[in-house]
Amino acid sequence: MRRLAVLAMLVLAPPLSARAQEITLREDPRPALLKQLDGEWSMKGDVLGKQVTYLLVAGPTLRARFTELHMRDTAQPPQYEARVFLGFDEESGDLIVHWMDDFGARYSIPHGTGRIDGSTLQFTFPYPDGPFRDTFEFDQRDGTWHFRIEAGQPDGSWKHFARYEVRRK
Repeated sequence: MRRLAVLAMLVLAPPLSARAQEITLREDPRPALLKQLDGEWSMKGDVLGKQVTYLLVAGPTLRARFTELHMRDTAQPPQYEARVFLGFDEESGDLIVHWMDDFGARYSIPHGTGRIDGSTLQFTFPYPDGPFRDTFEFDQRDGTWHFRIEAGQPDGSWKHFARYEVRRK
């Protein structure tokens, strides 16, 4: 019964007022580099050599404890969609990353970990069949991002998987 009451309060609660939204944004605890992802972006690049274009919408979520990236292929019908949650643990200095996409739950485990280094976010997912490394580099000169995804090889090297140039819409 208590769960039902809480659910009803959430569903029936009015949307945040402008003042509440202003307070939430002013108290945004995310590192500055994660805030640079906020907004609407066009992602153009390739996945294993195939040209793709995605729409990326990013911003704070869960009381600004995470930056949520929502990527969707612009092809009709879309061939890929993902939601990525980038969190920063102040105590350890680690990025904690949850990547969920339309490949399903099995491929959303495990979460990734990484670091912020200057204008670069880098994190690795230790998948059972080999790690994936994501590097997001912000170019402060023109405000663009460059995303690179690489697959770990048995010999310890990294092989190209995907690359994108990300520009604000």
